Amino acid sequence: MKPFLLLASRAEDDVADAEYAAFLRFGGLEERELRRVRLEAGPLPSLDLDAWSGVVVGGSPFTSTDPEQGKSSTQRRVEAELDALVPEVVARRVPFLGACYGVATLGRYRGGVVDRTYAEPVGPVEVHLTDAGRGDPLLAGLPPTFTAFVGHKEACRALPTGAVLLASSTTCPVQMFRVGAHAYATQFHPELDLAGVVHRVEVYRDAGYFAPHEHDAVVARLGTMPVDQPHRILANFVERYAR
Repeated sequence: MKPFLLLASRAEDDVADAEYAAFLRFGGLEERELRRVRLEAGPLPSLDLDAWSGVVVGGSPFTSTDPEQGKSSTQRRVEAELDALVPEVVARRVPFLGACYGVATLGRYRGGVVDRTYAEPVGPVEVHLTDAGRGDPLLAGLPPTFTAFVGHKEACRALPTGAVLLASSTTCPVQMFRVGAHAYATQFHPELDLAGVVHRVEVYRDAGYFAPHEHDAVVARLGTMPVDQPHRILANFVERYAR
């Protein structure tokens, strides 16, 4: 089997490694089947897209709607590299799955609008599948309504031209969408379980997702609803596209 490629951009080694481990676990993959490139550590190498079963973009501390003058040179480079990669991935029908930061990446493609209108606080939310979502193979086996972990400062307000809305929530209308037949993005985190999201809350407590004094309340809120369905999306992605 050709490996999948994870494009990551978290500078903290423990969070980056935990994210990689989560994609391995819930995708049912071994390390040789999921290679990782840490974009924050250096430029994206030249990619032969035919060498991969698919491309996954993980979450990121970067926020694409930050003022340009406030972005680091690393953030600007990462955004430019991903913006250049997405049109090629879509045009060549390479399987693609973007989680959270992937919405910003795929959402800006072909006229999509990503802004801060539908930011959501860190916590579990109820996600509802659309009619198209209920028939999509990446969502096979998921109930029409399920709970997922979110926490983001920006979201997709207007879908790219031709995109298909697959899932929504009351606080964020675009929770998952598809461009073409094989490129997907989720606003929620399909790779996170309770331990994983608590770990991220600890690491990013001063990153502006919540006020630091709210830390204990945020952690308590995370455990109020079971989150055990979104992981199927990763397993479905691997099962469908492994080649």
